[in-house]
Amino acid sequence: MPNQKLIESLSQHEQKILPYLKEKNINEICKKSNLDKVAVLRALEYLQNKNIIKLSYEKKKIITIGINGALYKKKGLPERRLLNVLNEKRILELKEAQEQSKLSDDEFKASIGALKKKALIELNKGKIIFNANKEEIAKKTLEEIFIESLPIEYDSISPEQLHALKSLQNRKDILEIKEKQKIGIEVTELGKKISSSKIKQQNLIEQVTQETLKKESLWKGKKFRRYDVTSAVPEISGGKRHFVNQAIDHARKTWTDMGFQEMSGDMIQSSFWNFDALFTAQDHPVREMQDTFFLDKKDELPEKKLVEAVKQSHEKGTGGSKGWGGSWKEDEAKELVLRTHTTCLSARTLAKLKDKDLPVKFFAIGKCFRNETVDWSHGFEFNQTEGIVVDPNANFRHLLGYLKQFFNKMGFEKIRFRPAYFPYTEPSVEIDFFHPEKEVWLELGGAGIFRPEVTIPLLGKHIPVLAWGPGFDRILMDYFGIKDLRELYKNDLTKLRKMKFWVK
Repeated sequence: MPNQKLIESLSQHEQKILPYLKEKNINEICKKSNLDKVAVLRALEYLQNKNIIKLSYEKKKIITIGINGALYKKKGLPERRLLNVLNEKRILELKEAQEQSKLSDDEFKASIGALKKKALIELNKGKIIFNANKEEIAKKTLEEIFIESLPIEYDSISPEQLHALKSLQNRKDILEIKEKQKIGIEVTELGKKISSSKIKQQNLIEQVTQETLKKESLWKGKKFRRYDVTSAVPEISGGKRHFVNQAIDHARKTWTDMGFQEMSGDMIQSSFWNFDALFTAQDHPVREMQDTFFLDKKDELPEKKLVEAVKQSHEKGTGGSKGWGGSWKEDEAKELVLRTHTTCLSARTLAKLKDKDLPVKFFAIGKCFRNETVDWSHGFEFNQTEGIVVDPNANFRHLLGYLKQFFNKMGFEKIRFRPAYFPYTEPSVEIDFFHPEKEVWLELGGAGIFRPEVTIPLLGKHIPVLAWGPGFDRILMDYFGIKDLRELYKNDLTKLRKMKFWVK
């Protein structure tokens, strides 16, 4: 005799499908139990948890007809419709053939290609010449036969059908390949005993609600269904911030904890702020179309005094330098770009500062853009974290201290600095961190002290400005174990749900 407690744990849906388990077909069980597919599948999962049945899953690829495929099955493939026209007139102008067959440009091109492969037509001086006889026209092509055979399992197709499949796959929306899951049901020995038993359908209380608790008549003297607290339940994915935003929030908190104020600004900037104010020569390669996204618009320049100071810095130099020489053009400075770094925010901030504001520290985290070919390690957009310290008493040792403290707080324990060159800082350094698993040093970004050619036009005099602007995405990729930069921008819900939290 089956365990009474087990029987009492069966829900109404489980009891309903028990007599029909021998069908071993989900659709038949649905039909005979008068339950929908979702209810039946859920009941089967519960029965498996109770060792009454065993479920097996088999995935199969099914080739079905797409949107255009359904239309072509009814009207005929485009090449068939063109053949029917050519059967009447064996030589036709291309334009005339398309008009008479009533095919779109894409369909007509596909038809020409398909018929040429089969050597049924040839093209000569803008005309289609039909070479086939009536028997060849009447004979169905492999593609037509294949479409008529759908749906079909991918693993069961013949070599001829595979050839037709490859031919049709190159054409839009004719076929669809879907993955379907076949569920097998095997009744266990325990299941056979329970199925053969006469189980009295019981109206057990399935759940306790607020209404049930309020009215004694709804529960007094009645039985509750037993619950198996060890049964597997569906995984619930709670809401959470995107992992990139989590990391940005942490970096923002780290900078503010270190006494920095946040800078913000538009992603669209004039070339004046993005390049010229940072002493980037107007003929520098970075300002060419292949490196920067330019907009077909121009912006007004800031106050004349600042513009003249920047012009002087470029043409003749300042603070003892010789500048870049040549002629500095206002029109080029007015060109709008998608910012190539967040350092333009530092330039704008410096231009607003007064002596009474010093010393002061600022940071920024934001999106930047470069005209790059997208691959696993490059993208046309990236995140950067920017920082400046404006202090008459600041020095190079302070710069290294700020950088080490920030990256230690971001989870990078072993940091080193290497001499480097950047157009608007001197001295300059590259920041590397030691990767304990790969046992190699990896680059994080650059830093330095702004040159007088930057600070004198913006501040009116040379004051030490410590500056850095490492890419933030490399930090993200290392922490989250991401190998391909493009994964930062994908909306794969399964991966996003499984992504760990930023806990450094």
